[in-house]
Amino acid sequence: MKKIAVFGATGGTGQELTSQALAAGYQLKALVRNPNRMSITGDQLQLTIGDVLDQDKVNNCIAGCDAVICSLGSTYKGPSDTTSVGTQNIIKAMNKYQINRLLVVSSLGVGDSKDQISTAFKLVASTILRKVMIDKEQQEKIVMASKLKWTIIRPSGLTNGPKTNNYIVGTGKDIIAKRVSRANVADFLLKVLGKDQYVQEAVAIT
Repeated sequence: MKKIAVFGATGGTGQELTSQALAAGYQLKALVRNPNRMSITGDQLQLTIGDVLDQDKVNNCIAGCDAVICSLGSTYKGPSDTTSVGTQNIIKAMNKYQINRLLVVSSLGVGDSKDQISTAFKLVASTILRKVMIDKEQQEKIVMASKLKWTIIRPSGLTNGPKTNNYIVGTGKDIIAKRVSRANVADFLLKVLGKDQYVQEAVAIT
């Protein structure tokens, strides 16, 4: 599994993932709206300019890949359902090209992990981040309804700290949200991808 399509590559977690994946020897194809936001370059990185809401662009990015990693996030200027609709487009393309492995970065507090976040974050999730969380809820439902070998990764309290390999992961509902660096999330994504772990499971990382 050497060629990966990445969606959300210009975001904080996406850039960490891109950097670590290139260092590990992967070939990457990334769909980006604005290439100027991509601070990482390399011979093994191929950019496709376009929007995840454009099915043809999504198809072009995924064609020829072995797996897909999606770390899409909502933007204040874009539609409120970009993440879920974009993920639906990704799944359509994966089915078209018979690509099975999908890793999706979601968030603790989504789906059946609502009781794993603090009371304070529950308030933020139901007010300021309400539209974002609704979009992620729908995204997870779309992923879980697919027949792909999917894994949903739910981080909490993302920071820009270094990769430490000192983090907790698991499917148990006793894992409580604490801060975790984007670099550690990216590290875990590549470990899961390489070992084909947690297939059709949602995993907390904190």
